[in-house]
Amino acid sequence: MDIVKTAKEMGSSVEKGVETITNKLVNTFDNLASHLPFSNIAKKEDSSFHLEVDLPGVTKEDIDIKVEDGILAISAIRKYKNELTRDDYYICESSFGKFERRYALPESVDTSKVDAKFVDGRLIVELQKTKKAKPRVISIK
Repeated sequence: MDIVKTAKEMGSSVEKGVETITNKLVNTFDNLASHLPFSNIAKKEDSSFHLEVDLPGVTKEDIDIKVEDGILAISAIRKYKNELTRDDYYICESSFGKFERRYALPESVDTSKVDAKFVDGRLIVELQKTKKAKPRVISIK
C-alpha cells in the first residue's frame, strides 16, 4: 500500500512541476511578445511589399536594418529616459532596451532595392520585386 501512496505523491509532485514550468514558459513568451514592435505587411498590386514597424520612442540613429540570406532583420534600441518622480512609486509600462524583428523574404524580392524611411515613430520599408519576377505584359501584333 505504501507503494501506491508513494506513486500518487510522486505523480502529484511531477504534475505540479509541469504546471510550474508551463506557467513560467507562458509568462516568458508573453513578456517577449510585449517587447516586440508591432508591424504591418502589405503586398501591393505590383507584388512588391510595404512593411511598417511601430517604433515609438526610438530615434532614427538607433535603428539598424540588414538583409542577409533572405532575411530582413530590423533591430533598434529604445533608451530609458531618466525621469524623476516625487511619489513613492513609479509605474513604467514601456519596454526599453534592444529588440529585433526578422522577416523571411520571398526569393522574388530584390534585396539591392530595399528603401526605408522613418516618419513619426514608424519605420516604413519598401521591398521591390526583381525584374525577372515582375509580370511582363505581352502586346498582340
